[in-house]
Amino acid sequence: MTKFNSLKNQVPLPVRLFLGKALLFFIVWKIIYGVFFFNSNTLDNVLTTHVAESSTFILNNFTSMSGFTSKSEISTEVFGGELNEIKHSGIYHNGYRVLYIADACNGLELIVLYIGFIICMPSKILRKILYIVIGVLLLDFINILRCVGLIYLREYFHAYFQFAHHYLFKLVVYSATFIIWIYYTRKIHLKNESIPV
Repeated sequence: MTKFNSLKNQVPLPVRLFLGKALLFFIVWKIIYGVFFFNSNTLDNVLTTHVAESSTFILNNFTSMSGFTSKSEISTEVFGGELNEIKHSGIYHNGYRVLYIADACNGLELIVLYIGFIICMPSKILRKILYIVIGVLLLDFINILRCVGLIYLREYFHAYFQFAHHYLFKLVVYSATFIIWIYYTRKIHLKNESIPV
């Protein structure tokens, strides 16, 4: 135990505070999600539907392509010997599905991770609220553009679709999150936890 205390004391206090807040935020989020959202999937369904509908709106109104529709769907898959219903959204082009948006692709986990970082860093409450609102809107928009880009690649450059889906667009989304975090922390001085105005 003394080794642990000695090791703990070597970690600067601001870092310990951040890690403690992050752990607490993670536990609280998992409890809230597990109790209120996991079985109903309400939050995931709303966000997945929003991403699909927004993507089709942009494709139909702001690109040279048209004829896109989105539809919420339910499929069944076997997990652990049990039959489970999985809700997702499909984007269709002239009646053919061109993109399947699962709940794991709706950006919720990334948004929660982003919010958790902002909450755990020391700053004024109004600055946190401002960065949370702007960051969530920006990350949501980037995720929508990711879906639009995937559809564009599937329609015109199919050979690049898998690479973009698994690597390129993930890099873009995570890089955007990291850049916002860097911009947010530029005025934070962890030594004294003071924030210049």
